[in-house]
Amino acid sequence: MSDATIPNVVEQALDRVRSRGAAIGGIALLAGLAVARVLLQAFGIKHYGFFRDELYYIACSHHLAWGYIDQPPLIALVAWAARHLFGDSLVGYRILPVLAGGATVFLTGLLARELGGGRLSQFLAAVVILLAPLSLAFNSILTMNAFEPLFWLLCAWLAVRIVKGDSPRLWLLMGATAGMGLENKHTMLVLVLALIAGFALSRQHHSALFSPFRSKWIWLGTLLAFVLFLPNLSWEAFHGWPQFEVVRNAQQFKNVPLSPLQFLGEQILFMQPLALPIWLGGLCWYLFAGEGRRFRFLGWAYLIVVSIFIVLNGKSYYAAPIYPVLAAAGGVAFEHLTARLDWRWLRFAYPAVLILCGLASIPFGVPLLPVETFIRYSEAVPYARSVKTERDATVALPQIYADMFGWVNMAGTIADVYHNLPKTEQANCAILAGNYGEAGAIDFFGPKLGLPRAISGHNNYFLWGPRGFSGECVILFGERAEINKNFFGEVERVATISDADAMPSEQNVAVYLCRKPQAALSVLWPRFKLII
Repeated sequence: MSDATIPNVVEQALDRVRSRGAAIGGIALLAGLAVARVLLQAFGIKHYGFFRDELYYIACSHHLAWGYIDQPPLIALVAWAARHLFGDSLVGYRILPVLAGGATVFLTGLLARELGGGRLSQFLAAVVILLAPLSLAFNSILTMNAFEPLFWLLCAWLAVRIVKGDSPRLWLLMGATAGMGLENKHTMLVLVLALIAGFALSRQHHSALFSPFRSKWIWLGTLLAFVLFLPNLSWEAFHGWPQFEVVRNAQQFKNVPLSPLQFLGEQILFMQPLALPIWLGGLCWYLFAGEGRRFRFLGWAYLIVVSIFIVLNGKSYYAAPIYPVLAAAGGVAFEHLTARLDWRWLRFAYPAVLILCGLASIPFGVPLLPVETFIRYSEAVPYARSVKTERDATVALPQIYADMFGWVNMAGTIADVYHNLPKTEQANCAILAGNYGEAGAIDFFGPKLGLPRAISGHNNYFLWGPRGFSGECVILFGERAEINKNFFGEVERVATISDADAMPSEQNVAVYLCRKPQAALSVLWPRFKLII
């Protein structure tokens, strides 16, 4: 080696060290933000109570199966694992969703780096998701929506890696991610279709974008996704495709119809308004920037996802899992634009304002405040309470919080009625709840109160049937009780369940003691069916 080449070799070595150091620093930064997200949610993890759907998923975890009328099997398995790992408690069931939130923040920043972003891009993208009210809300409870963004984000990250020329074997990991995502929530299929259409619409057949499709690995990945999804698909087919009935009934009777403008307006609120320039800038970067040309399929995927949910009258939060993908690109766009225009002041000012506004919106995603304090706080931000996804709306509390109240009181009231019955009648007295939240409350809190498992005609409770009860004695309450009491010859109103902070449908709920059924409960059972 000549003396002239020694400085070049040293400089290259130093560049590699600096690059490695920058990468490690970026990972440490993202890890810190992920931990901050976990700690933030940990402060609110015990406030209020179980959310309605959490009680249902816990009930499903006692009946593990390859599918349920209104969901794939993964969430029940997660609830089962949480119970065995962390205990049968509010905190125990919420640990995994909280950790999923931290992982989503971390992976959002990682995607920004993969798109060519530096430390500012990674920081800004991660902060947008860290403080997004809807993301915080979903990761505060046990729900399919807590894990869905991870599956979507990982698919996007893998697609970017593949397009950049990484090993085509990554298609296997992408297939596994898509398959598991489908076992979590069927809307994963929307992302898969959107990515395929996004590739097609990008019209870059001559580039590396379509070269992976000539590899055997994409077809092996597709096969793997299908194999992972097959058990639930088979369950659906065997039970007559109930998911279609759930979606159809929800569109007709449950979901609030939204115009396209209303749907898009709620996206702004879900992410918090000050974050709009980032995710909208990310969309523009994918679609129009030269640097984002290779990843244009992700911009098309966003437009397709939103269009599908608007056309199908889906709830506005169904599109939420795609926003980390936009935030990652938005961070890159912000960093590159401010560097090009030499707007150094904006690099500090905008993130600071974004964080301050994000901190102000935290109470809408994490239940940190006492109820009365939150109500007063929300009155100062009226637009934050304008989002309404279901027709059974609340006034003082948003649904995500209102559905955390009333369950303990409900179980206690039913226990009082049950224990006032003669001992001889208790043994064969069924507790018939109107919906899965009410039945789930009895199933979770009831054992300590000496109650039998509840029965209900709502969704998967319908498949579990009347549990051998004859119907000679039934404690009836909740949704459709006014209709269902007509199946009995002797009906007596014995109590009223009420909680001022609960959903309207769970306030002033009549409790009936019913006897003399028109037929055995097993015969009447199809008439209690409620799929929505």
